[in-house]
Amino acid sequence: MSKVRIVTDSTSDIPAEMREQLGIELVPLKVIFGEETYLDGITLSPEQFYDKLQRAQSLPTTSQPSPIEFMETYERILNEDPGASIISIHLSAKFSGTFQSAMIGQSMLERDADISVYDSKSATYGIGLLVVHAAKLAQAGKTKAEILDEIEQLNQDKKLYFIVDTLEYLQKGGRIGKASAVIGSILNIKPILSIDNEGEVTAIDKVRGQKKAIARILELVERDFGRDPVELTIAWTNVKDLAQELGRLVQEKLDVRVVHHTWIGPVIGAHVGPGAAAIFINRVRG
Repeated sequence: MSKVRIVTDSTSDIPAEMREQLGIELVPLKVIFGEETYLDGITLSPEQFYDKLQRAQSLPTTSQPSPIEFMETYERILNEDPGASIISIHLSAKFSGTFQSAMIGQSMLERDADISVYDSKSATYGIGLLVVHAAKLAQAGKTKAEILDEIEQLNQDKKLYFIVDTLEYLQKGGRIGKASAVIGSILNIKPILSIDNEGEVTAIDKVRGQKKAIARILELVERDFGRDPVELTIAWTNVKDLAQELGRLVQEKLDVRVVHHTWIGPVIGAHVGPGAAAIFINRVRG
């Protein structure tokens, strides 16, 4: 049975220690402030990014890895483990060209290789939980086909909800209409956002004020999972206290068996802005 190796990109926001423990390969996106370019989560940490973001006179931009970067990653893995299969799991194709770069990188290999490039149709730890689960299955000796089947089931089961302090960043990035951003700012409307099955940002509901937004999220997760045992991941930009309070309240509502914590990294942070908090929930499997 051939070994299965897992590749992802930096927008999966998996803590470095977990990546190393599970042998997950990372291809970073880039964050650009003016003439300075940084590798997401490698040469620019989340703490450094949010500090720079608050001081920046103009919003940063982001860019995907090149096909060559993916090709070189696949090439290195195949040199390390000849005959290995690769599953490469990436940021929603609706948000970025990262998935397409990975596909092109695969096609550039001048050798036969068993590589599946998977569109997570998600972002941040919505990708991360798929990647981590895939890596654990690979360590347990599952085949590539078995892993792909399980992560597809997990992808359909998971839920994610996030709130943002301002809609400005999503609006400037083309994720929502300008009118929605203006209305949200004037009326203190807090949209409860998610990512739909097509991999696009969608507003689940709109309420006035942060407390009502949190209360509504609690109603939604209770509806989604009832008393099923679940795994919870809490993520944040520069508002760790808000995210942890949201996570604590979720734990009061649901049968949470496992809790993870992570930053929302620089690339996704550039598009949601400071003040964002998110939760990712999936049923405990097995």
